Amino acid sequence: MTQSALLKSFPFGEHTARIYDSIEAMGEAAAEEAAHIIREALESKPVARIMIGTGNSQESTIDTLVHRSDLDWSRIEVFHMDEYVGISPDHSASFRRWLKTRVADIAKPAAMHYMMGDADDIGAEIQRYSALLNASPLDLSFLGFGENGHIAFNDPHVADFNDPATVKAVDLDEACRRQQVGEGHFPDLESVPTHALTVTCPGLLRARALVCVVPEKRKAEAVRAALKGPVDTACPGSIVRTHPGARLFLDREAASLLDV
Repeated sequence: MTQSALLKSFPFGEHTARIYDSIEAMGEAAAEEAAHIIREALESKPVARIMIGTGNSQESTIDTLVHRSDLDWSRIEVFHMDEYVGISPDHSASFRRWLKTRVADIAKPAAMHYMMGDADDIGAEIQRYSALLNASPLDLSFLGFGENGHIAFNDPHVADFNDPATVKAVDLDEACRRQQVGEGHFPDLESVPTHALTVTCPGLLRARALVCVVPEKRKAEAVRAALKGPVDTACPGSIVRTHPGARLFLDREAASLLDV
């Protein structure tokens, strides 16, 4: 990556936010930072535990990360943070499918812990996945902001910064469901599931480090609200400002409403 790809950096919580001139440069920089965090974790423990967001915004970062030669994926466990209720792992919009094809089949991590949105007993699945996440701290979580400011599937109306749960079932608001149509995952609003499983806001922020990756003009208002507005569930992404290990990576378009 050339130095000119970095357009601007500015304080973000206890770390730095960076703006890049393209999605590709942003993804490369985020993957470099993530690899550093993972290697650092592996210096002091046998296995690193990471959580990967599966939205379109994460594709550039994760596609770069899984092809790096400086990571020992045989010592990395992978979790994901949300899944639609009632969707099979073969569905084109399934986040399990995204993780299998983009991560598991390529990097072959030590373990890939899938969230079963089509489980017969959703309550039991929530308990199972919560226990997996709570068994040991996460070293890194990848996050994006939804168009409505959500993180994972914590839409504004269900987000709780003091949630006692680690994983919960939620109903998706219309803005979130319309985003899934706009991104091409479903043909129309009626096809988008109305419910999902998600790691809660506290569950996401328990990771030692956060790599937040947010590209595209359609995310610009969510970025502005998350960085410049109050820390409030009206924009769930605003909570990442309080995390001491959060790093933020933006492209030019996502940062277009910021006065920096």
